Amino acid sequence: MDFKALLQTAEYDFIRNNERLGRRILLLGVGGSYAYGTNNEGSDIDLRGVTLQLPSDLIGLTEFEQYEDDRTDTVIYGFNKLVKLLLDCNPNTCEILGLEGDQYLIQSQLGHELIENSSLFLSKRAIKSFGGYADAQLRRLQNAIARDALPQGDREKHILKSVMNALDDFNRRYAGKETGSIRLYIDSAENPKLDTEIFVDAAYKHFPLRDYADLWGTMRTVVRDYERIGKRNKKKDGNHLNKHAMHLIRLFMMAIDILEKGEIITRRRDDLPLLLAIRRGDYMLQDGTFSPEFYEVLEEYERRLDEAAKNTKLPDNPDMESVERFVERVNRYAVTGELV
Repeated sequence: MDFKALLQTAEYDFIRNNERLGRRILLLGVGGSYAYGTNNEGSDIDLRGVTLQLPSDLIGLTEFEQYEDDRTDTVIYGFNKLVKLLLDCNPNTCEILGLEGDQYLIQSQLGHELIENSSLFLSKRAIKSFGGYADAQLRRLQNAIARDALPQGDREKHILKSVMNALDDFNRRYAGKETGSIRLYIDSAENPKLDTEIFVDAAYKHFPLRDYADLWGTMRTVVRDYERIGKRNKKKDGNHLNKHAMHLIRLFMMAIDILEKGEIITRRRDDLPLLLAIRRGDYMLQDGTFSPEFYEVLEEYERRLDEAAKNTKLPDNPDMESVERFVERVNRYAVTGELV
């Protein structure tokens, strides 16, 4: 795929013509499967990048977080938003800094400096961020399999277990606080389409509204992810699940590199045989579940991530003074057009 030629087509005129993009773009590269090297004939083309803030964003009243073009599946972050996401080791934005040279379609001098300074943003926060993404990916995978392979009553038990796992962090934060309680349990269904369903008994007093919203949002996400798979046909389900499984393992691979090597490696050259085998369905059984061998692979990567987290030399948090100096250099250029 000649991405640079594609970028010159009329479909991508917005790259050249939008006042926030054009020469203000620091980096623009391929995303998704083309970024990881796991693309096939049916893979979508995604572009991801970062652009300078306008002077009015920095010293005026305008605000800008990101530019999205749905037709081409292009997302270009404002520099300041990208920095905030990178400081949390957000996997989707870390990927932008871990591409190989030929995967960048636009790379300015400051964009090159951003890549060279990627280590400024790496810290032990990657354990939680990549681990959280992997947990969510595994939950979607388990939910989808359970939906197709288990009787309704057993599926409901599976959802309950997934919800309880997702609430672990919430429960730790509020352990011992006299604010109330929540009880989740399964009983005979009131919904005529179900045999059994999950019920909630909740009682809280003087509880922060935002935290309460987080609690219900977490549970809603689990149920929504579980239900979403049901609208797909069987063949597409298989492809969808295999892709989920592949990305689950890929997240572990990237996290381990960050923790062990202090490097963001997006294109998984050395790991392609395993990743492509998972995507092809080599680890999926005829009933739509995954083989014991897949779970052995998963268990090994979970073990390796735990080991890498225990032994990493990364700091607990980024060096904010160094980050702030770099951010000031970039934003000063965004306002004055001069590099200092």
